[in-house]
Amino acid sequence: MKWMVCPVGPIQENCYILIDESSEMCLIIDPGEDFNKIKKIIEQSGAVPQAVLLTHAHFDHIGALDAVRDEWAVPAYVQTNEADWPDHPEKNGSAHFAMVQPVIAGVPERLLKGNEHLAIGSFSFKVLPTPGHSPGGISFYFPQEHTVFCGDALFRESIGRTDQYGGNQVQLLESIREQLLLLPDETVVCPGHGPSTTIGHERIANPFLL
Repeated sequence: MKWMVCPVGPIQENCYILIDESSEMCLIIDPGEDFNKIKKIIEQSGAVPQAVLLTHAHFDHIGALDAVRDEWAVPAYVQTNEADWPDHPEKNGSAHFAMVQPVIAGVPERLLKGNEHLAIGSFSFKVLPTPGHSPGGISFYFPQEHTVFCGDALFRESIGRTDQYGGNQVQLLESIREQLLLLPDETVVCPGHGPSTTIGHERIANPFLL
């Protein structure tokens, strides 16, 4: 599996496109905005989308959700606590962000709890519950690739903000310590904004975790 990062939108949210070159299938994680940019990358790869995975349902992670589903007729997966967030601007935060119009997207087709093992097309991975930045935050861990896509839970030498609707810093720190920091040090962390890092680096260099 290889993955490509596609920063989109006014606050440069990281949309990830995961490609299995052997099957020519792909997954789309957090299609935040700029659908045409996402579409171009996928078309150039020749891969066929199988699903949309949402680490959480804040507006900057779902802005192109409906366009992606309409283009490829794929289901979207979200944690059950945020099932109604895509079509609720107050909850997804777009009602409070001056640089965007209110985001209203269709309800995701598949609801997750966390701690599930999923197989979608040729992809196999684990869903880790990582709430705190938002109540339905989840991370997607690919053990064979030593990679975790964690949304806005953990950043390089920082953590997600918790001052928005449903945020809880105590819960977020607990999620990071009880889920993400249990992964091997070499695990690559792909966050919702900014550069990638590793679990080992964050264990010794993240001031919020020392």
